Amino acid sequence: MNLSLDGRGTLYEQIARAIKGSILDGQLAGNARLPSTRALAVRLGVARKSVVEAYELLATEGLVTPRVGIGTVVSVPRQSVPSDQRQPSVPPPTRYAARLRALPPITLAGHLAPMRYNLQYGAPFVNPGIYLSWTRKVSAAARRTGPGYGPSVGHPPLRAAVADYLSRRRGVLCEPEDVVIVSGTQQAISLAARVLLNEGDAVAVEDPFYEIAVHALTAHGARIMFVPVDSEGLRVCDISASASARLVLVTPSHQFPSGVVMPLARRLELLQWAASSNAWILEDDYDSEFHGGSRPVATLRSLDLTDRVIYVGSFSKSLFPALRIGYIVCPKALRSDFQRAKRLEDLGTPFLDQVALAHFIQSGLYERQLRRSVREVLRRRRALVDEVGRAMGRHVEMGPHEGGMHLVLWFPLLTSEQLDVVVARAAERGVGVQRVNHYYHVPPRAPGLLLGYASVTPGQIRSAVDILAACLRRL
Repeated sequence: MNLSLDGRGTLYEQIARAIKGSILDGQLAGNARLPSTRALAVRLGVARKSVVEAYELLATEGLVTPRVGIGTVVSVPRQSVPSDQRQPSVPPPTRYAARLRALPPITLAGHLAPMRYNLQYGAPFVNPGIYLSWTRKVSAAARRTGPGYGPSVGHPPLRAAVADYLSRRRGVLCEPEDVVIVSGTQQAISLAARVLLNEGDAVAVEDPFYEIAVHALTAHGARIMFVPVDSEGLRVCDISASASARLVLVTPSHQFPSGVVMPLARRLELLQWAASSNAWILEDDYDSEFHGGSRPVATLRSLDLTDRVIYVGSFSKSLFPALRIGYIVCPKALRSDFQRAKRLEDLGTPFLDQVALAHFIQSGLYERQLRRSVREVLRRRRALVDEVGRAMGRHVEMGPHEGGMHLVLWFPLLTSEQLDVVVARAAERGVGVQRVNHYYHVPPRAPGLLLGYASVTPGQIRSAVDILAACLRRL
């Protein structure tokens, strides 16, 4: 018996794996006697203990049997596997797998290369006070929560807390039964696709767009209709011409990534279109907590008289992305469908975190800490706007920046290739920035940068903008 060890894992695992391969490929027949543990150890140049452990492992798997007076023998009949079948053939991909393979890769903020000054979108602002309070709530929840499953649609006190918060802060009047707790906005979009769409159904999506949402819809088999965004948000007149869209995905309170806020008249126009077209609207209210100045414009959901709006939010921006808790406010006609889809998807979002979050909100800590976070993010936003105006004012055009955690800078005097050089030079000097153009289906009129400012202090912002301006001046 010739054994070749593969070097993976412990010695006894390698020995057991080599003998198993000899049995399964037919080199060792049933009732064939294996060498004694001492003899095999000498042959392999290893400690006898490793061979003993390998034989014991094979015995527990039923491949060999120790027999008194005989030794260890093979327990299974000789396998006859043709050599051309030993490498598994790969079946053709399903339509879903083929669509996944065709999608471009996505790099989330947490996976980006570390930079001294990170102005890439998605890097979160984490209020140290929030994180400390949160850890205490999790510890307390662990002492109160049992080890069993929670309700698949969400912890009832959390659903009630979300409904109360939305009614006070966003004018979204709903019952706790309308709320389904999900693992972030991305799962909400995937569930909406499962509940509402068949393969080939058309979905109207803003252009520019949030790429991971579009990927989820594309993987499901949706036919994406990109609808341009102007200074008032999604151009409803451009989807009216194609009333076949079954769903519209929209970010009206702070369009991603342009920053445009959809005014009331355009919101009412969109709602009227959905009612007359028998279509659904998925309203992603992803960062409304960080709206600057006056109270944000009313949500689509709060204006909806025909119950066509699926309202989605999360705690990724207001707390931290690692929490992975969001929510869907379902139209009553779809409530049971979303509940069943969520149950089948994963049996429920992690329950312990839900219990902690419910207490965090009910105690008032969430809103107190959120107010501090909003003030700090606003301070950083003002710093970025001021520093860009000081250092690069005549070279750039600034997009809307009344809310959220990002803004877009346009460079009308540069070509796309020149801006690529600026990005590369900035990275060499420790400033992380990213192009906004790949969020567009139809290329914008000028190259631009999408700047996130949540994770950098005003002092760091000043240094980063100075470096970026110096890279720009070199052109």
